[in-house]
Amino acid sequence: MKKRAAALSGAVAVLAGMVTAVPADANARSAAAPVAKLAWKKCATSDYPTLQCASLKVPLDHDNPQGRKITIALSRIPHTAKKYQGPLLVNPGGPGGSGITLAGFVASSLPKEVAAQYDVIGFDPRGVGAGKPALDCKPDYFSPVRPDSVPTTPKTEQANLNRVRAFAKACATKYRDVLPYIDTISAVKDMDAIREALGARQINYFGYSYGTYLGAVYGKLFPNRVRRAVLDSVVDPTGVWYDDNLRQDYAFNDRHRALMAWIAKNDKTYKLGTDPEKIEAKWYAMRSALAKKPADGKVGASELEDTFLPGGYYNGYWPFLADAFASYVNTKDDDPLVEAYENFGAVDAEGDNGYSVYAAVQCRDAPWPRDWGTWRDDNWEVYEKAPFMTWNNAWYNAPCAFWPTKSLTPVDVSNTALPPVLIFQATEDAATPYEGGVITHHLLRGSSLVVEEGGGNHGITLSGNACLDKHLGAYLSDGTVPRGGDGEADAVCEKQPDPKPLSDESASPSSRGSTLHGLLGFRG
Repeated sequence: MKKRAAALSGAVAVLAGMVTAVPADANARSAAAPVAKLAWKKCATSDYPTLQCASLKVPLDHDNPQGRKITIALSRIPHTAKKYQGPLLVNPGGPGGSGITLAGFVASSLPKEVAAQYDVIGFDPRGVGAGKPALDCKPDYFSPVRPDSVPTTPKTEQANLNRVRAFAKACATKYRDVLPYIDTISAVKDMDAIREALGARQINYFGYSYGTYLGAVYGKLFPNRVRRAVLDSVVDPTGVWYDDNLRQDYAFNDRHRALMAWIAKNDKTYKLGTDPEKIEAKWYAMRSALAKKPADGKVGASELEDTFLPGGYYNGYWPFLADAFASYVNTKDDDPLVEAYENFGAVDAEGDNGYSVYAAVQCRDAPWPRDWGTWRDDNWEVYEKAPFMTWNNAWYNAPCAFWPTKSLTPVDVSNTALPPVLIFQATEDAATPYEGGVITHHLLRGSSLVVEEGGGNHGITLSGNACLDKHLGAYLSDGTVPRGGDGEADAVCEKQPDPKPLSDESASPSSRGSTLHGLLGFRG
């Protein structure tokens, strides 16, 4: 970790200089925008009996506050303590993730005495979930069986290109008037509209994954309106979004190999061998077989990648994925694999909505290569070293090569005006590699970085690591942050133990961890 820090520290200034600051006129909402009132209603669930919901109308174009309005959905777990520390806005990432249920999860997972001091506020960013409009550019876009993600022939490449072009065209047809306003800066201005509607002078913020970038951009535009901010599993703000996605590919390949090594250690259960490289070869043989004959007509090569990708986000899924893998190889039984696909890889209507917003935000937020030859060259280069998810990830983002709106300039999130920000990062995180946490720590002056050494999960607080949660609780309680330590980290926590096979009677997966990662979802 120390060696990596030395290299990173020198790179921060160079990287930060590659992005452009937000224009000065973006630093305040228009005084002409009226302050909305929120009407909270009960929307309790069995898990979160005190959950309340409301909706808020905001300008589609914040530069034209009297123009067309759209609706964003909100949720709340009200504070119960006499000591009130204001609203705590929470976001699960994406972009495109719904935060409505996350409010209940965060409020119930924090120490009771801490949660009781906040109104925990969830929200669906513009275009998401219960908001209106809720984007769905092309329903069933991920229906199986898709073309093989690896374009080994011109025919396969063209089939994938036709598919992503059709998605971009469908978005342009259905949402041409909306797409220019589905972006991070607009979502951040919605957050400030939420603050106003809550009657709060400042907000507290807690974001995972893409939610860390959302929070950092909010801090850039509205630094005086941030009281406290927690960023967990941090996007590298200097790589949005094309470069960040390429860097993910290497990290996901490493996490996939970590799964292979875990299966090797548990050969008594899975009987796939004790050599991780040979087990990995069996996985790719399975992929080749499924490319020719999809399991149950549903799980081809691309769907297999979709199924195993969640294992790169959360190792609590490893036992289920290993069972499916072993059954396919050892007994030719593909039923567990189909079940794993339906549980982890299949995309429903909510997923269609989330992906539509994901594409709209990422394609609008920053420039993407418009020459497909650049994508082809870059991804083949990465694939040579990291074959697991490179092309699957490329096609996931490829609509941006044909997107109908002009791109914005990435936001320089460097900040000297914020109060101390608390950053959490696992060293082996694949979705938001470790370097992003370190770079953001350097860009946000006065921030503190808490590292989960050896951890590979994405989203690490409130998922069972008591050391991490102790720092989180102290910060939200009274603003305490750790200071000092060797290298770039202000505090280091040990990772949680790897899971055990499902057949192990002592196995006890973290229910909180599974719940959290179900809310965070994948891809962001």
